Amino acid sequence: MTNWFNKLTSGLKKTSDKLGGGISDIFTKRRLDASSLDDLEEILLEADLGYQATSEIIKNFSSRKIARDASSEEIKRALKDDIAAILSPCEQKFELSSKPHVILMVGVNGAGKTTTIGKLAHKFKGKKISLIAGDTFRAAAVEQLKIWGERNQVRIYSAAQGADAAGLCFDGLTEAVKQGDDIVFIDTAGRLQNKTNLTDELKKIIRVIKKVIPEAPQHTLLCLDATTGQNAVDQAKTFKEIASVNGLIINKLDGTAKGGVLVAVTEATELPVYYIGLGEGIDDLKEFSAQEFAASLVGL
Repeated sequence: MTNWFNKLTSGLKKTSDKLGGGISDIFTKRRLDASSLDDLEEILLEADLGYQATSEIIKNFSSRKIARDASSEEIKRALKDDIAAILSPCEQKFELSSKPHVILMVGVNGAGKTTTIGKLAHKFKGKKISLIAGDTFRAAAVEQLKIWGERNQVRIYSAAQGADAAGLCFDGLTEAVKQGDDIVFIDTAGRLQNKTNLTDELKKIIRVIKKVIPEAPQHTLLCLDATTGQNAVDQAKTFKEIASVNGLIINKLDGTAKGGVLVAVTEATELPVYYIGLGEGIDDLKEFSAQEFAASLVGL
């Protein structure tokens, strides 16, 4: 866990440099007052924490009994506690239910859906798993999923480019039931440019899934790319509306100065964050911890 915390701290360095560095700049020169709180608010917004969370934190700081000559470390600790309190309800364990447990992966192209499926399949090693390549528009996505299937030694269902994704899901799920699979991952296309087409396709896929397995998909997980900042908030709202998303995975937190967007997304959607991604490696996906994330975010 220490290694992972170090990786998280290192991955969020650009954000914590902006956030923690800004706090040090303010509170080594000035005391905690209305003017320095205005500056703190600006720093939180620049780190993409979003208006709602920032307002809540500033309100807490205004009413909290913090010494007027508090050090920047004391301010960081108080800020860490506030961020952790906001994020704590979103820290939930990812549980598998009935068999086969169907995980529908949604998100825009480039958000890391296919890679995340590969990493999750590795996490559930020992279970009987199949993958369905439902992004039939991009040959590259199918090829990438096939590579992950081979790495994890799991069965993959795919079809020719441009094939009907819902029909493919029907066939793949029917086979999964027959084979007694524990988990089925379904990759999907993510073209948000035409929201109507995407909505229609996802709704059709969900209808077909329910024809084969009425209680599925047990999880519809939205992959978000942290580097897109506030765009991730808009994507989360859109996908929650069109696909009944019930969980989040935040990718590409390593190397972005916009790591605070995780806070903004959870405030906007109230969805659990199951995993966070910090790299392309097979082990670079970990369970989300509110305390660890908040500490790394402010540079503690």
